[in-house]
Amino acid sequence: MHYFGVWFVVLAAMLWGISGGLAGILMEKGWDPLVISFYRGAVGLVCLSIWLMLRPKPKGEENKRKTILWSVLAGIGVAGNFSFYFLSISQSGVAVASTLMYTAPLFVFMISFFLNWERATTFKVVSIFVVMIGITLLTNVFEVGLGSLNLIGILSGLLSGLSYTLFIFGFKFATEHGRPPFVLTTAFAAFTALMLMIIDLEEMVSVLYSDDLIWFITLGIIGAGISFFAYLEGLKKTKASLAAVIAMVEPVTASLFGVLILGEVLTFIQVVGILMILVTITLLSKKQS
Repeated sequence: MHYFGVWFVVLAAMLWGISGGLAGILMEKGWDPLVISFYRGAVGLVCLSIWLMLRPKPKGEENKRKTILWSVLAGIGVAGNFSFYFLSISQSGVAVASTLMYTAPLFVFMISFFLNWERATTFKVVSIFVVMIGITLLTNVFEVGLGSLNLIGILSGLLSGLSYTLFIFGFKFATEHGRPPFVLTTAFAAFTALMLMIIDLEEMVSVLYSDDLIWFITLGIIGAGISFFAYLEGLKKTKASLAAVIAMVEPVTASLFGVLILGEVLTFIQVVGILMILVTITLLSKKQS
């Protein structure tokens, strides 16, 4: 059963990584990153709603007011995470965007530190500096004169990680008062409502009549439907510390997709930066867990 849980988490991380690659394909076809983000979440909402309806309602129902409040906050985090992640992909590529998003555990620690939920240790402080060096190498900041610095891509990638942090806190507090399936469904409902207010509605409707509709549906099913179900099922049988290490599969999968499928090119220095970030964040996440 333990290994069953591990493979569920691995599956979720791989699907999240692949979803970044699929989004890259859709962007190459000319679709707006925000519209792609909307369909990922909206299709995911349908999948999660079905999951919620099939799950029996436990006795002693959750505190719905607090659950909904924190779930909506988590939904805002999802909206920012998906949107900034796909925007970063459009500007900097899948490999860079996925690695920058993976800085989320670092933001979790920094926020926890400033709120006095956690104390700083030598290891955690050193981790921050190592990740900063890794980001510098990954984004080629030192070669700004060669035009390799893309501020929009870099900031979007970091904002996607910060938004993911908001989702982590929202989801954490929401599940203290309610069931994960209900929390996720409510979060994605909030996500969908928010995105409808900011996306190009005309382009959103045009997707329904395009040849790429199947790609959008596939993205939503694997990037928000099956993946979240698999991750939560996996966590039931997997230690959080182990899940933190397995999560590294996501940016690695996304980076490989970008290089092998989309033809992205990484320099040796960028590869070193990716490895520094992934290894350090993974160790930090494991220690946090």
